[in-house]
Amino acid sequence: MTTHTDERYYVPHGSHWPAVGSLGLLFMMVGVSNWLNGAGAGFYIMLTGLAIIVFMITGWFAAVIGESEGGLYNAQVDKSFRQGMFWFIFSEVMFFAAFFGALFYARNMAIPWLGGESNNFFTNLLLWEGYESTWPSNGPGNMGGDYEAMPPFGLPLINTALLLTSSITLTIAHHALIAGKRAQVTAFLAMTFLLGFIFIFLQGFEYVEAYQHLNLKLTSGIYGSTFFMLTGFHGLHVTIGAIMLTIIWFRVLKGHFSAEKHFAFEAVAWYWHFVDVVWIALYVFVYWM
Repeated sequence: MTTHTDERYYVPHGSHWPAVGSLGLLFMMVGVSNWLNGAGAGFYIMLTGLAIIVFMITGWFAAVIGESEGGLYNAQVDKSFRQGMFWFIFSEVMFFAAFFGALFYARNMAIPWLGGESNNFFTNLLLWEGYESTWPSNGPGNMGGDYEAMPPFGLPLINTALLLTSSITLTIAHHALIAGKRAQVTAFLAMTFLLGFIFIFLQGFEYVEAYQHLNLKLTSGIYGSTFFMLTGFHGLHVTIGAIMLTIIWFRVLKGHFSAEKHFAFEAVAWYWHFVDVVWIALYVFVYWM
């Protein structure tokens, strides 16, 4: 195996995967737009696009893994990967910041204004006379009907413990990899992604509880929409992270990574810790406050 140890940047060969990914995105866009407009075939077009995207990701990642294990990447490439992962996580921070910002604006500005607080008497009088500023709220007009807010105890608290524990097990696995204890790596890495999948299962159970017993839905005004948008997108990120951890686990079983070179492991660990931090903020500002 030849390893590139000089400072020349590795330039990959021409790849068809970007074109495949673009085709998948096109199918998904056309499918979703038609599905939302009542066309029954749109759903199946969307699934076709999703299948193409999964095929593209699998093939492209396999190519990158092959190049890495083939010794084609040097320190400069490793540095660019780290910069790319940093900016990707930063974009995810901004993504969630937009939803947390919407929650903050609705709860601390829009709702009080509509209720006549903060010298906004005429806002209440002209827009919705008699509306009282309370939180959680489904907004003026009791949109979606009466509902109960999701309590912070029970499943949300259990899920918080699961994610915090998964961060600990992942950190142990990382240190074990650096120390060369591969059996410990596989054990604690498996615990990490299993905790992630348990989290997803319990969150799905929580959604069933919300819809069937609390009448809390996406249509339950501003509280329902922010609750499901924040928890739903976070759940999607946990699902993606758990899948990535599973792939890393299989790579560990195949003998990939060393104490010195394991950026893929680190990148997934960064992502997972980011997801955990988002959940802590979500648990405090959505469930508790």
